Amino acid sequence: MRKLPQQQKLILLLLLGFLLTAVALVGCDRKKREVRVLKLAHVLDTEHPVHKAMVFMAQRVKEKSNGRMRIDIYPSEQLGSEREAIEQLQVGALAMTKASSSAIESFIPKMKVLGLPYLFRDSEHFWKALEGPTGKEILASGEPVGLRGLCFYDAGARSFYTKNRPVETPADLKGMKIRVQKSEMAVKMIVAMGGSATPIDWGELYTSLQQGVVDAAENNPPSFQSSMHYEVCKYYILDEHTRCPDVLMVSTFVWNKLSPDFQRILQEAADESVTYQRKLWAEKEKECLEIVEKAGVTVTYPDKSPFREATKTIWKEFEDTEIGEIAERIVKIQ
Repeated sequence: MRKLPQQQKLILLLLLGFLLTAVALVGCDRKKREVRVLKLAHVLDTEHPVHKAMVFMAQRVKEKSNGRMRIDIYPSEQLGSEREAIEQLQVGALAMTKASSSAIESFIPKMKVLGLPYLFRDSEHFWKALEGPTGKEILASGEPVGLRGLCFYDAGARSFYTKNRPVETPADLKGMKIRVQKSEMAVKMIVAMGGSATPIDWGELYTSLQQGVVDAAENNPPSFQSSMHYEVCKYYILDEHTRCPDVLMVSTFVWNKLSPDFQRILQEAADESVTYQRKLWAEKEKECLEIVEKAGVTVTYPDKSPFREATKTIWKEFEDTEIGEIAERIVKIQ
């Protein structure tokens, strides 16, 4: 075989070097352009303050990561009910979801405490508890079952709304079929007040009210208005029996695969979205009450004492338990 002249060898080596460098640069460029995508699913509509807060969080994640991480949001039960979304998190099939603390009780027992009737004195007490050590303890308690809590969102106070008659005292609830979330604490509360608790998924509730499957339900003003339930229920009774927050969660399978930098970015963005959501919530709550009243809904403000008294049996049931101990700590927060 004829030997190549030294000059030709040099040219070939240079060409090979250029090719290897080009391949390496393409590889680096691809690596730089790789985007970590997290899917977030929930049941609320796109006008809800909690959805808007999560959109804000997604924007902050994109900004903070310089486009290296992205959150894709699927609202309005596109990927399933609250329970189905939580179960998907547990196996890592879904990255994130937002669910009511009531819907999470059967997965994370400590969440039950947040469903105790009249646990919080007011909104200020609510946030002091949830942003303090006790709130952080509750958020972390789902990790053994694959659910890492990132933050709480304001879901206001839940109150009753009825189809056919107003409610002034718990006695007026007797004989009523009242929709509740699939929550042990919610069922106990309705039973204590004399009603018949009927767990139904959120997406099925409008039809259930229309068809008389249930006579009433309970929720906060934005959910009552955005769901259009006020078209069927013409009485809204602001007894404010519970303040069950919404909880933003990430699958521990997904979380543990994120780099420490991405974990920090996601948590920071979630925390920032809480401040944004609280402002939106306050504005939306006022607006929604005005909308339903203009639509012909009778909004009443009953004496809460009889409702509080009727639910004391639930508190007694949890004395000398972990739930009772956490509740006692929350009550003492000033």
